[in-house]
Amino acid sequence: MEVFAGPGALSPSREEQLLARIRGAIPHLARLSGAFLHFVRTESPLSIETRETLRRLLDYGEIPADPTARNQPDLVVAPRPGTVSPWSSRATDIVHRCGLTDIQRVERGVGYALINADGAPLAPEERSAAAVHLHDPMVEAIFPSGQAGEALFQDPEPEPLKRIPVLRVGRAALVAADRELGLALDSDEMDYLVTGFTALGRDPTEAEVLMFAQANSEHCRHKIFRARWIVDGEEQPHSPFGLIRATYENRPEGILSAYDDNGAVIEGLGQGRFYPDPGDGTYRLSGDEPVPIVMKVETHNHPTAISPFPGAATGAGGEIRDEAATGRGGKPKAGVTGFTTSHLRIPEARRPWEPERGRPARFATPLEIMTRGPLGSARFNNEYGRPGICGYFRTFELEVEGPHGSEQRGYH
Repeated sequence: MEVFAGPGALSPSREEQLLARIRGAIPHLARLSGAFLHFVRTESPLSIETRETLRRLLDYGEIPADPTARNQPDLVVAPRPGTVSPWSSRATDIVHRCGLTDIQRVERGVGYALINADGAPLAPEERSAAAVHLHDPMVEAIFPSGQAGEALFQDPEPEPLKRIPVLRVGRAALVAADRELGLALDSDEMDYLVTGFTALGRDPTEAEVLMFAQANSEHCRHKIFRARWIVDGEEQPHSPFGLIRATYENRPEGILSAYDDNGAVIEGLGQGRFYPDPGDGTYRLSGDEPVPIVMKVETHNHPTAISPFPGAATGAGGEIRDEAATGRGGKPKAGVTGFTTSHLRIPEARRPWEPERGRPARFATPLEIMTRGPLGSARFNNEYGRPGICGYFRTFELEVEGPHGSEQRGYH
């Protein structure tokens, strides 16, 4: 493994934002700087030619790197061990296409230099306090200088397959596994698993229960969205999903496909298209032909609330994937992003109707979502040639009187 230093990682505005945040915990912090560090895993020692080519490939951007952040960082932020970042996937593919096949993988981190007002190094507890503001714990980890590369490229031995003792302990075993593994199984699902595996006469493996929980999650199964709804004791004729489908059932004109795939298709205008001839590969303008339009909506509520930048980015990626998979020959054209949150509570501009009401510790604040989420969505869209052209955001909280007293409603 080798390390290649890169350009600066922080724009002046981003550096100022981070410095202001960290000073809340470390008032005497005078300066902060960050530089990209590239960790390169190779099959054999690099030749002079390969090293020079790689150095040129990893020399990008217009922000000069601070020498301390490049060479003697106080801490390094890198992807969590055991994961491969989207940046690494693209960068490794580019490196291979440039003929550097001896390189197994390229990964990127950020080295941070934290400078005290008196020039003294930060105490360990101060570094820990600063690290909270410098990384996203869902996808990144903090490493002491010099240890990130070795941790990133470890090949740990697989752990033995574990089973959940349903036959011996019963439902309580699933309750404990649900809490330990974060499965979010509901009561009916636990009963279903206990009944099923008792009939099979064996205990479920952790892998089986994990897959069951994922396949039956709200994101995949839409259990609430498709559920029976009873309002004031009266069952409604449609579920929320049924209400949406009712518009299509009442007015299907112009719709070629809906609810049969991960994208919908409507009739488009007739026009000529420029594309390669399947026979000889030559680009030609076709005659007048129908060009249908495909559209897709992707919700990424939970990942964006936990980790705004990558959560929103992969939401855009899911749209692009499903648009391309719905019909052959589709060309992504444009993306739209929307964000609906509770009150922003901007520190310098708090409004009278924005009292602090608390939130789960794992959630990002609405302000963090609105400052990082749009950037993640825009970057993924733009990098794949489908620009994010517009969007919306709204905030909402309301205190109302409910059957059990005051209730707080809103987009949390």
